[in-house]
Amino acid sequence: MRSVVVTGGGTGIGFAVARLFVEAGDRVVITGRRGHLLKDAVEQLGPAATPVVFDAADPAAVAGALDALPDRVDVLVNNAGGNTDFDRLPPADADLTALAAAWRANLDANLISAVLVTAALEPRLPDGARIVTIGSIAARKGAGAYGAAKAAVEAWTASVAADLGARGITANVVAPGLTVNTEFFRDRLTDTRRSTLVAATFTGRPGTPDDVAATVYFLASPRSGHVTGQVLHVNGGAYLGR
Repeated sequence: MRSVVVTGGGTGIGFAVARLFVEAGDRVVITGRRGHLLKDAVEQLGPAATPVVFDAADPAAVAGALDALPDRVDVLVNNAGGNTDFDRLPPADADLTALAAAWRANLDANLISAVLVTAALEPRLPDGARIVTIGSIAARKGAGAYGAAKAAVEAWTASVAADLGARGITANVVAPGLTVNTEFFRDRLTDTRRSTLVAATFTGRPGTPDDVAATVYFLASPRSGHVTGQVLHVNGGAYLGR
């Protein structure tokens, strides 16, 4: 039985990841900022799951949560994040202060959250542990601050893989494209945009949280020990273009 931590584990991809590990017989801690969602998720996942509420992008909150997190973490899944541009109005053209805040929000949510949680839990990672971070097709296709943050996740992951590889610890990125049944688009995805994104795939369909979870689970498996520093795309080939 492994000890697994999934940040942002209350909904969407994070929940699907947590469910897959629970079904495999592992103990899973799911984290997030919204306690009520974590509570609902744990009720569905059962007694093998435990919620810990904190903001992964807040250094003090991460430090404060350490006592509630496992002493040993065999698998860390950095799933917390999302495009924070959906949560704010676009900055005016001349408002550099607002522009900087918008970019920092995406960097905090997607890069800094993963950096902080990984650094905090690194002393608890045994030799052979697995780190998987959720990236995005946006790192290759572009999407303003969000795409830049996910590109930074890829560069950071390469450094983590190099730093921890001697201990048999792997670090990889899973990069989804359009994934249905998540909160990502905040209910703003139009039918036209959805059709365009599906048409960009080779498989002719959107991804699902289970698609992503299955790839995360492979990267966390004992047999994936020679796969590290990689970006595995789970987007139907859309990142290649058509």
